[in-house]
Amino acid sequence: MYKLVGLVVAMFVMCSEAAAQDPQFSQFYAAPLYLNPAFAGATGQARIGTNYRNQWPAIDANFNTISAFADLYIEEKNSGVGVIINRDREGLLGLQSTSIGLIYSYELQITKGLSFRPGFQASIYNRGINFDKLTFGDQFDPTTGQVVNKQSVEGLNSGQSKFFPDMTMGGLMYSKNGWLGVTAAHITQPDQSLAGQPDRLPMKISGHAGWKFYLSPGVMGQGFYNKPRERSITPTVQYRHQGRFDQMDVGLYYTLEPLIIGTWYRGVPFKNVNGNVNNESIVMLIGFTKKGVKDVLNIGYSYDYTISKLGPSSGGAHEFSIVYSWSTRDPRKPPKDKLFIPCPDF
Repeated sequence: MYKLVGLVVAMFVMCSEAAAQDPQFSQFYAAPLYLNPAFAGATGQARIGTNYRNQWPAIDANFNTISAFADLYIEEKNSGVGVIINRDREGLLGLQSTSIGLIYSYELQITKGLSFRPGFQASIYNRGINFDKLTFGDQFDPTTGQVVNKQSVEGLNSGQSKFFPDMTMGGLMYSKNGWLGVTAAHITQPDQSLAGQPDRLPMKISGHAGWKFYLSPGVMGQGFYNKPRERSITPTVQYRHQGRFDQMDVGLYYTLEPLIIGTWYRGVPFKNVNGNVNNESIVMLIGFTKKGVKDVLNIGYSYDYTISKLGPSSGGAHEFSIVYSWSTRDPRKPPKDKLFIPCPDF
């Protein structure tokens, strides 16, 4: 029995360490407010979106993350406002976290071809755990090995949870072709402990950048209905540091409107973890974009092929995204001279 309790404690510690690293999305530009609060209102339109990620579905210790967001550009104030809701759950012990955040950003035009957007997010978190999936020795019949007791006398609190506030800040510099952003999440490093001892959520520092190379546009339709279609190649990079964890995404997107294809490498090959090279996965994406006169619909699917020692037998990771934006401005107003961030939609 003591060995079993020790195993449970060890698993709980492992879960706590895993949770010390924030959930991540492979389609990070399809989760813009999660990536950087400065993206609130960045489309110049109203926007809603949702992201779902199922990581390592073939093993018990899998992770499920879902995020939903909405944002709006307020033209008269050069401002963006947004709200984001995130929920992630680890499958083995049911360790889960739910957060809701309110976001504000402001647009500053530095020169005619260069803009800067600072952003701020205030959030409230709820973190909880339950042990309903675990079975203890006093629940088994010692003769048959069958579970005969639905309840255990082990004093583990399945309903334990904790609320705490959090803050995130970000900035985004961009031109017609390129962008550079930085985000600092969990600035106050709030205590997320569920076991009595302090457990500070480490600050996460991330940077993201890219450059879009526009190619000769394609054409769809004829005559009056003739409409140009974007053709471009966009290399991007994202780097994240949180506590003992470092992660990097390097790759590119190829836009052949209405299709977008992407591939990138995730890992930090120049940094070893416990003596092993930090290679995590190769990500492959296919996306669809439909651009109307006043609205845009983006739908994406990506798959992470695991190249770490965990291997492809873990099931990799499946991720889905859908984002819809539409114009809210008065068509009678003259168009505003405004730069738009050229980053990918996924």
